[in-house]
Amino acid sequence: MSSSRTARERVRAELTREITDIARGQLATEGATGLSLRAVAREMGMVSSAIYRYFPSRDDLLTALIIDGYNALGEAVERADAAVPREDHTGRWLAVCHAVRDWALAHPHEYALLYGSPVPGYKAPVDTVAAAIRDTVVYGRIVSDAHSAGVLNPPDGLPGPPASFGDDAGRVRDVIPEVPDDVISRALLAWTGLFGWVSFEIFGQFNNAVLDPATAFEHTMRCHAALLGLPV
Repeated sequence: MSSSRTARERVRAELTREITDIARGQLATEGATGLSLRAVAREMGMVSSAIYRYFPSRDDLLTALIIDGYNALGEAVERADAAVPREDHTGRWLAVCHAVRDWALAHPHEYALLYGSPVPGYKAPVDTVAAAIRDTVVYGRIVSDAHSAGVLNPPDGLPGPPASFGDDAGRVRDVIPEVPDDVISRALLAWTGLFGWVSFEIFGQFNNAVLDPATAFEHTMRCHAALLGLPV
């Protein structure tokens, strides 16, 4: 019975993987709003009722795709950070930035699912949170390590965060521990700057304007590092 159950589990895992692979193809052609369990079933040669044994609703399938996407991005960021010496905080930041951009360029439709327009009627469940913050945890560790090492030296003249930012900083401190509010404020500036750039590039906002995006990206991420206070 154990062997039979294991075989069934393998078959289920393989079919689940095939369903999500086909669904990712649908993201490229139909977008997230056009994702259809019936269409996936047709492509698989499966009766539509059978697919509901694996994903009871379109939202369940969307959730699986979102978790897979966040995990893939998080894994890419973790690998990039791990490849750089721990004391090279600027190098780690730049490696993470390039990992995000490279993954987004290689998987634009999955990036759009994660960071594009919300899917009407869909609300991501708490199941997505752990995967969603994998990359952020890596970034927070870099900032915390740099602060602990005493290497953060931001430019003079930057305004400090408003008093009302204190509560927000307390929540962000869950992923950027043991740093003061002003460091968290600058960290948010750099992190959102990274994803702002990548989103502009992925969604075509730089077309006919930024003709050498790779070089401009590197320069911009170094500027964000300097604003954060990292040595550049």
